[in-house]
Amino acid sequence: MNKFRIGFGYDVHQLREGYDFWLGGIKVPHEKGAVGHSDADVLIHVICDALLGAANLRDIGYHFSDKDPKYKGIDSKILLDEVMKLIREHGYEVGNLDTTICLQLPKVNPHIPAMKACLSEVMNVSEEDLSIKATTTENLGFVGREEGVSAYCTALIYKV
Repeated sequence: MNKFRIGFGYDVHQLREGYDFWLGGIKVPHEKGAVGHSDADVLIHVICDALLGAANLRDIGYHFSDKDPKYKGIDSKILLDEVMKLIREHGYEVGNLDTTICLQLPKVNPHIPAMKACLSEVMNVSEEDLSIKATTTENLGFVGREEGVSAYCTALIYKV
């Protein structure tokens, strides 16, 4: 019998003019972008945290400190690739991921197919195993005021 494990990830990034907006490994056209030590791809960050948590390997900040200059501006796809190597070194494989992006603007739905294709390639998993959903907060809170973006991820992994 396979041993299944579940992990959860949550992340928030401030949105500001003058920054590129990376989401799910792709650059999304928008006048604001996410601010962070890396490229601030909130979706990839929650996926990393959920996978690491499921494997009991701490969190993204533990492995890729925002105090370490080598991660300044890094493409989060590189971090995700490293996380996939880590969980596979520990004998795990991805069952599936379920993610939700909370963002008032821009609309995310048109970009979901490209995100799934990108993440599937980086992670070497089937697009069928990646669920990406998007919602607004009905103009409430920091997301509704377009001050930030948040995301959630639940990951199921199993021992190979």
